[in-house]
Amino acid sequence: MGSQVVQTLRQGVWASLTGGWYHDPDQNKFNNSCHLYLWIFLLMLPLSLHLALPPTTMALSIYCSSITVFFVLIKLANYRLHLMFNEGEAVVRSSLSDLSKAQEKKSNASDSCLPPSISKRGLTRVPAPAPNSGSLRTWWEDSHPRAEHGQRERCSSAFRPLTQHRMLIDLPPLYFCVHFGNDRPKNSQIFLIVCQATMTSSKSDLEAKEGQIPNESNFLEFVSLLGSLSTRGGGGSTQEEEKPERKEEVECKLLMPVCMCVCMCQEEDSLDDSSETSTQEKPARKIYYKLKLFPGKWINILYDRLTLLALLDRNQDVLENLVAVFMAFLVSFLGFVLLNHGCFKDFWIFQFCLVIASCHYSLLKVKKSSVQDKDTGHNQLVAYSRAAYFCIFCALIWVLEQLLRRKDLPVSSLYGVTIVCYDVLRFLRDLLVGFTYCFPITFLVGLFPQINTFTIYLLEQIDMHFFGGTAATSLISAVYSILRSLVALSLLYGFCFGALKEPWDEQHTPALFSGFCGLLVVLSYHLSRQSSDPSVLLSLIKSKIMPALVETVPHFCALQKEILLSDIIVCSVAYILTFAITASTVFLSLKPFVTIVLYALAGTVGFVTHYLIPQLRKHHPWLWISHPVLKTKEYYQFEPREDAVLMWFERLYVGLLCFEKYVVYPAIVLSALTNDGFALSHRKKLGIHCDVLLTTVAGLKLLRSSFCNPSFQFLTLLFTLVFFHFDCPRASESFLLDFFIMSIVFHKMRELLLKLHFILVYIAPWQIAWGSAFHAFAQPFAVPHSAMLLLQTLLTTVFYTPLAPFLGSAIFISSYPRPIKFWERNYNTKRIDNSNSRLVSQVDKETGCDDNNLNSIFYEYLTRSLQHSLCGDLMLGRWGNYSAGDCFILASDYLNALVHLIEIGNGLVTFQLRGLEFRGTYCQQREVEAITEGVEEDDACCCCEPGHLPHMLSCNAAFNLRWLAWEVMATKYLLEGYSISENNAATMLQVYDLRKLLITYYLKSIIYYLVHSPKLSTWLKDATIQEALQYYTKWHHIERDPQVFSVKIDEDYVHCLQGVTRASFCNVYLEWIQHCAGKMETPVDSDEDSPLVTLSYALSVLGRRSLGTASHNMSNSLESFLYGFNTLFKGDFRIATKDEWVFTDLDLLQKVVAPAVRMSLKLHQDHFTCLEETEEASILYEAITNYRSNLVICHESDPAWRKAVLSSRDTLLTLRHMIDDGTDEYKIIMLYKRHLSFKVIKINKECVRGLWAGQQQELIFLRNRNPERGSIQNSKQALRNMVNSSCDQPLGYPMYVSPLTTSYAGTHGTLRGIGGGALSLDAIRSWLCSKWLRVRKDNLTSCNSGMNMEDVDCGAGGSSSLSHNRPSSVTSNSLSQHRARTAHSHRHRNAARREYRSRSVQPQSQRPPVSSQSGPILDSGSNNGIVQRLSNSQLSFNTSIASIFSQVYAHIVKTSGSAVSSSSSTLSLLFGKRSFSSGLVISGLSAAEGGNTTDTQSSSSVNIAIGPSHRSSSRATQRRSPCHPVNAPPLSLLQLSRETTPCCHN
Repeated sequence: MGSQVVQTLRQGVWASLTGGWYHDPDQNKFNNSCHLYLWIFLLMLPLSLHLALPPTTMALSIYCSSITVFFVLIKLANYRLHLMFNEGEAVVRSSLSDLSKAQEKKSNASDSCLPPSISKRGLTRVPAPAPNSGSLRTWWEDSHPRAEHGQRERCSSAFRPLTQHRMLIDLPPLYFCVHFGNDRPKNSQIFLIVCQATMTSSKSDLEAKEGQIPNESNFLEFVSLLGSLSTRGGGGSTQEEEKPERKEEVECKLLMPVCMCVCMCQEEDSLDDSSETSTQEKPARKIYYKLKLFPGKWINILYDRLTLLALLDRNQDVLENLVAVFMAFLVSFLGFVLLNHGCFKDFWIFQFCLVIASCHYSLLKVKKSSVQDKDTGHNQLVAYSRAAYFCIFCALIWVLEQLLRRKDLPVSSLYGVTIVCYDVLRFLRDLLVGFTYCFPITFLVGLFPQINTFTIYLLEQIDMHFFGGTAATSLISAVYSILRSLVALSLLYGFCFGALKEPWDEQHTPALFSGFCGLLVVLSYHLSRQSSDPSVLLSLIKSKIMPALVETVPHFCALQKEILLSDIIVCSVAYILTFAITASTVFLSLKPFVTIVLYALAGTVGFVTHYLIPQLRKHHPWLWISHPVLKTKEYYQFEPREDAVLMWFERLYVGLLCFEKYVVYPAIVLSALTNDGFALSHRKKLGIHCDVLLTTVAGLKLLRSSFCNPSFQFLTLLFTLVFFHFDCPRASESFLLDFFIMSIVFHKMRELLLKLHFILVYIAPWQIAWGSAFHAFAQPFAVPHSAMLLLQTLLTTVFYTPLAPFLGSAIFISSYPRPIKFWERNYNTKRIDNSNSRLVSQVDKETGCDDNNLNSIFYEYLTRSLQHSLCGDLMLGRWGNYSAGDCFILASDYLNALVHLIEIGNGLVTFQLRGLEFRGTYCQQREVEAITEGVEEDDACCCCEPGHLPHMLSCNAAFNLRWLAWEVMATKYLLEGYSISENNAATMLQVYDLRKLLITYYLKSIIYYLVHSPKLSTWLKDATIQEALQYYTKWHHIERDPQVFSVKIDEDYVHCLQGVTRASFCNVYLEWIQHCAGKMETPVDSDEDSPLVTLSYALSVLGRRSLGTASHNMSNSLESFLYGFNTLFKGDFRIATKDEWVFTDLDLLQKVVAPAVRMSLKLHQDHFTCLEETEEASILYEAITNYRSNLVICHESDPAWRKAVLSSRDTLLTLRHMIDDGTDEYKIIMLYKRHLSFKVIKINKECVRGLWAGQQQELIFLRNRNPERGSIQNSKQALRNMVNSSCDQPLGYPMYVSPLTTSYAGTHGTLRGIGGGALSLDAIRSWLCSKWLRVRKDNLTSCNSGMNMEDVDCGAGGSSSLSHNRPSSVTSNSLSQHRARTAHSHRHRNAARREYRSRSVQPQSQRPPVSSQSGPILDSGSNNGIVQRLSNSQLSFNTSIASIFSQVYAHIVKTSGSAVSSSSSTLSLLFGKRSFSSGLVISGLSAAEGGNTTDTQSSSSVNIAIGPSHRSSSRATQRRSPCHPVNAPPLSLLQLSRETTPCCHN
């Protein structure tokens, strides 16, 4: 603990103050000295230049040039050294200078390279190699055979450089191992001295050293002596050639010069300093690198990459180096400019130079971790953050300083406050100077984020509060959003400026202003419908412009195209309507009345939509009522099996929401724009440019925010009206500007209330949950700092920063600003399966066998379900009120996920899902119980239990619900998911009979897949396979492998023969083979001697032998049997030698044996539910066929499993090997797709942001790695454990983190049913054509009361005369078909319905006539259909109108269940009262059986036909029609029901 505190103080506190410099005891003195002198140089250079030289341009140039050159040299040297390590040549330098440096190194020798024959100290002579013995490495390995292999490798590797010199030796050299130091050295060197006898020398020099052992004190004397002997030995080789007989004498008595230093071995540092016995010493060579200075010139550098990285941070490419040099120049320039301007005096000059030095030093060497780091690794952007902030602050100070020197600064008044620009600018300058002084402190406590995070945060806040934009998802998204807002603002500014620069009267609104209003509405609507992520639009453009480069078009491209096409239509209509309304001067003429009505309408609709209905739908409305008042249909259902039913209040909510978004608030904004524009055209308040800019920004922001999410707009509006009309009426400027300002203020007030609620709930004494001793210690100390806490709360609200509990205690500290997305990096879970893992890991061990990896697929599928339904459900009010940044928890039986809403647009929602563990920790289970348990049964009130009123909560329950940071919004929220059913495989296979049954199903499945394989005929004719299966054709052949076959598990085992034979196999499985073969289209021979039986028998033996091999030949043991079966289930087959014939075609394994293993598991599971069915061959065959097409059976590591789940397959089966806490279990898991019921819990978003920020600070900055730290202990009132465990890894431990996912309203089926989906040109054309036909029909029937034109909308022809009509009767063939279908359907009805139908049928003669006003006279004839025709006399209308239509057909559609009533009210309902009763007279109908009309030659007859036979002619008539509806329904809905009347004949 003490070392951790010291490390935190050194690397965290001190490094934050200095910009990254601190003394690191783990580094060498050279690096620490360089860091210290570098820091002093960067500090003293600006200070000395400022004090020594006058504040002139010369001093500025000297300083900037010095810093620039200094950084260029350092970055260039650093870059070249890293390039040298990457591409340079490594050499081993051999010189006496290396040996001379050995005495200076305080290191001890190592004996790891010494054989046992060499002593631990001193010089030992070893046998020399033969003159032609080869390399020294070979000699070393041959001389020391008993040395360990690793030891020989390490030591013999030192001899490699010797072979490269190719020295010519005449005499065998002498080898000595020189070892200095203690017995257990830490940094030791071993020198192998190769001595060569080249000449005779004086005995006095050598005898004086005879018997001495080289050590640290006299080794240099040996080296100098041998060197002097070497310099004098010029002709030694000649003397040796003349006197070869003296070779041995010279070898024994003379020590000759040193030729080369071979190696330097350094002991590897042990991870545990106390464990000296486990320390292994690794010899390492002294490696030099060639650093090229010029072509052909280089120098040798003795250095390594790790030491260089400890000295200076690495810049990956040239661009990073250029950016670092430019930032250094900018820091020096801006800093020294402010010093020259006199912005800093006295001691503050030194403080400012300290800040400059810290910024410069951070560009060279940044500290390892900071509060702003997004993960525990090194983040390159941290190096530029401090310098970037310094440049921003200094640039602002410099600009303000230049502005303060102007004498003509204006004085203005806003909201009754006089604003003196000089005082405001000076205050801002002093504030920025103070912030600059506090740079070391602000970076210490982490108040500044990374520069990219700050850029996202700043652009997002500007876009949201000033332009009404949505949240940003990345840096590119933030830049794209602000750019498109600025483009829209620039376009609107020009129109508004042209409209307001000249005054205009109330009776005439300028067209330019009307165009501005229309364009404002159009751009606001379009921008609200678009996502802030530009990749969606770019993908659509790319797929249209360059379709060849796009392999697969993403699904959201079609949605985006649909949205764009719909926007074109809506924006066109909206522009026309807006232009017309504003040009009509309705807002100026009816000024007081219109505004009052609009305000009252907005308040009423907003109150009902966003307060009353959501409260009545909550699980506990107003936290007093025990159940929802407005209940869904699924509320009382235990397991809903269908989609959520659309309720009446949901329709009401959607209608009110659309009316509020698209009518009320646009009208309010347009009214305010018109009134304020008229006033500004006559009197400019802040100047023409400022007034136009404020008007445009306010209108754009209010309209976009109303289109995106109007949940809190009515409160903002009411607050604006009350404040500026009653509280401060004189402070009002204009309603538009007041509404704009109050929208920002109200947003901050909501954040303030959420922060205060979180703080009070978290530190409430009666429910505090202390996670550690520090929490109990910090609780009383937090009370005296309440004022400081309130100040922090106000500041964090203004700057939108999280307020984090320090170490999870009651002490709160501010964190750095973050965007709504919160996390800097796009972290998402990567599932491990066979597609992204090594083959050895798949074979040797289970790939991703942990539960978290396997279960993450369910959260991935849940994300897909939410992608289709979340936006629509939010718009239906099923999650209550929502806003950007809100956090919800979806809790079910085993799924617990946190959903973070990031971007809220008009018809789109971007979210991220974080799935928690299925079987979480103890703390997580306690919090899950807290959100799932009900409080309805609580009867307590204080300390007694008096009960509660009906449908109400008790006093204690209501009080406790108010002191929670979360609230249950819904209890029966339905999402499509998978229900998990698991069974223990050991229980199902415990008995031998059950294992025998599994083997039987296994073999039957092999036979099934073999017979159904398309390659069966090829296999049966393959000569290679037939030759390999010769011994399986013999009836006397016996398979006697006792480790594979057993009487306990094999049905065809013959006990007397101790094995399996072909006869026994046929006795059990021949019937099944013949049954499967009989189902084939092409017959295959399946008798006992057929090749099919032989191949089936061989595959059955192979399958069982593979199972025995996978079970380690211990199939009788349950554990081994399960292990082997699981091995085959995941596709790992170990084929024996005698079964290698199967490699002739691997489809025998992949398409026959492998799926048979999986199918047998399902069949074995069905055995427990339907035993008698699986015993019959036909039923078993049908079951396998159904499972093969409808059921997915595979291992979870197979990519097909993930594909099947994400494809929404109905049923899946797998076998999972679970290893957890020492338990080794096999589970049979069955997945059923159904609707899962979730509880929707809304959490205070400031609570989530605060807890996430606290975890990031504790784990990264304070380095608290304790897995049982107090900040993650359970806290039911804040769900602390669940929220903290959902952090990005390694801070949290979520099972699954989804990528940012966007849900569109167009994918929600129920919502599309209400609104009709997106608009399109085809849909509008179809609607217009149908309405036009209806209008034309109504006009015609109004002129001719005696004519039936009801069916005009069904299609009309362009014939010139009715005499050219086709024959009016229906063919007997079509009518007979219709009669047959009708009779067949009626035969299946019960007797009661037939009796009812027979009673309802009446002859035509018994029917009373019906007047033409109430409807036509209709005969309820036979069910077979009667062709009704109008006589020539009944079609009395003029020829000009009659020539338009050639025929009018009407279908007679029979409704299932009962006959259609023939009353005029029913027909009027179907066809319209006016048109149907205007002149339709049906006559000439025959009531007798077999009777029919024969007037088929009449030129003016109109037929009412039934049956499908006339559809072709109807379609042809529609094609000839100039305008016809698209996808028109059937042409008529009449039914005539009389069974005895025959059909008409031609």
